[in-house]
Amino acid sequence: MSFTIYPAIDVRDGRVVRLAQGDYALETRYATDPFNLAMAHADAGAQWLHLVDLDAARTGGYALLPLLRAIAADGRLQVQSGGGVRSDDDVRRMFDAGAARVVVGSLAVKEPQRVNAWLRRFGAERIVIALDARRDEHGVWQLPVHGWTEGSGITLDAKFGHYARAGARHLLCTDIARDGMLQGPNIALYRLLVAGWPEFALQASGGVREAGDVVAARNAGCAGIVLGRALLEGRFALGDVLPGVASC
Repeated sequence: MSFTIYPAIDVRDGRVVRLAQGDYALETRYATDPFNLAMAHADAGAQWLHLVDLDAARTGGYALLPLLRAIAADGRLQVQSGGGVRSDDDVRRMFDAGAARVVVGSLAVKEPQRVNAWLRRFGAERIVIALDARRDEHGVWQLPVHGWTEGSGITLDAKFGHYARAGARHLLCTDIARDGMLQGPNIALYRLLVAGWPEFALQASGGVREAGDVVAARNAGCAGIVLGRALLEGRFALGDVLPGVASC
């Protein structure tokens, strides 16, 4: 099975940032420019990029089209991008700007029939369903929305089942408690999801701290992994882990 590494660039107020557990008050800013960082990932051998508009994730209105267009024009990176995708026009403009895939989060939870229509219209290869989960006090995986700031009352299992029936292909799942915390990804969760829904190309996200976590995600059956803070803080080099994964 092929395995894809997605270096992540999260943008807020035009800057590269990382949040801890999705909390906008717990933001770390990095000095690097988003476009320059994308080019550095391309120089290191990345083939894909995960680009997120954090401002729009809360309020809607994806606003990274110029950045997306510039990265796509370079030609080396395929970009999957999301944050604030709310309308047919948002999706169309992102594809027109060069996105290879559009990532849909809150709307995939709250308006699944609209997302089903996008799967039919654009194809399952071009839509990524992002289901970001937080386990509640009863051990149930819930799906917050709008930048993880509001509860939805909908469970992870229910949405995985829905999108399996809808014919989705790419699912991205983040354990919010691990995101930005450098505590390791939730491999046990990913093993359960892969076993329950093997038809999905599952992308792991949240908590990666070392190169071994990338290998563990592949061994759990994931089709890819999103790398954020660990790369930004130099805990391992993208150029080192890319060839290593290919031989796992």
